[in-house]
Amino acid sequence: MKIEVSATRMELLRLRKRLALARRGHKLLKDKQDELMRKFLELIEEYKKSRKQTDQDLLDFYKEYYRATIEYSEERLMALFSYPELELDMQSEIVPVMNLRLPKFQVKTNKEIKCFGVKDVNVGIDFSLARMKGFIPHLVKLAEVENNVKELALEIERTRRRVNALEYILIPDLEETIDYISMKISEVERSNLTRLMKVKEIVERH
Repeated sequence: MKIEVSATRMELLRLRKRLALARRGHKLLKDKQDELMRKFLELIEEYKKSRKQTDQDLLDFYKEYYRATIEYSEERLMALFSYPELELDMQSEIVPVMNLRLPKFQVKTNKEIKCFGVKDVNVGIDFSLARMKGFIPHLVKLAEVENNVKELALEIERTRRRVNALEYILIPDLEETIDYISMKISEVERSNLTRLMKVKEIVERH
């Protein structure tokens, strides 16, 4: 769609500069989109591995927990689990990816899970809780990767809209307008040249 502007040489020059800038911006955004897609695919693979590991850890935990607690009543389990606790140390940092700032977490379990202090507790419960301690970092990693995948997906979509706006709207409109102004200027120049030739012919006759 042609942009409504004056058909002057100054306007033509301004639009040509704007077109050159739009083309450079389009190339930069395409490069950014490609890099974001590359990073996105890497994170998807990392997410699949992290999800698989976490699901397996959870399955192993629930199997061991079920075997260990099958002989206990719900009230007894509530009493037992009101005591054990685990201390976690979580550190975070921000990793820049293009213009995004993605969080990265590091989790450490500095201490062992505190014992129940009850002699008749099935040792399998201690084993299942120890297994739970082992997969907590995997849960945090899974949450981190899932969040980063979502952030990258949103940024890819935003970048794609900008690329399409430049490629299919702004750049074609600028090109059409430049062609129109160039044609109008050429018409004016031909018209002026025709008038000059007529004036010259009249002058030569006299």
